[in-house]
Amino acid sequence: MKYFLLMSLSLLLFVVHVSGQENEYYFSSVWAVKTNALYWATTTPNLGVEFGLGKKVSLDISGNYNPWTFSDNKKLKHWLVQPEIRFWMCERFNGHFFGVHGHYAEYNAGGIKVFGLKDHRYEGNLYGGGISYGYQWIIGKYWNLEVTVGVGYAHLKYDKYESEACGRYIGEYKNNYFGPTKAGVTLMYFFK
Repeated sequence: MKYFLLMSLSLLLFVVHVSGQENEYYFSSVWAVKTNALYWATTTPNLGVEFGLGKKVSLDISGNYNPWTFSDNKKLKHWLVQPEIRFWMCERFNGHFFGVHGHYAEYNAGGIKVFGLKDHRYEGNLYGGGISYGYQWIIGKYWNLEVTVGVGYAHLKYDKYESEACGRYIGEYKNNYFGPTKAGVTLMYFFK
């Protein structure tokens, strides 16, 4: 995990000069803060930043943190970081893009009827990566709306428990997952 976070921070530090797109809605240097409405729908606060790296390339780094435990020991506790390099078809921050992303998370989830979490609680971490496709619409002078989906791989290592509070320990497991790894309906605000 330390190496993954160090790699993400190193990528960010190499962004020395941010050059912007030529568009009446944008500035010569562009970066944005963003939040994903789909994560908020799961009670997960989240925030991201995106920087231009070139005319058709940007770096997106997003993070999520869910600290809540609900009644009957229901929880979807986790933190997640997901950096992504994006390649834009026309100009960055406008239109179609393809991305390559990585992800690392630690989680403690269980007691929820969805995602197969009803009868057990899972506590562990995951890492992996994938590819994504997305589209951004300019909706105002400083605002964009983005929709993105991604598929890829995650390696999960976790301890399994019965779902009730202080539930019985069942065992340690490892699992490889292939499938959706990213989804978003994201609102963005741009800065100079």
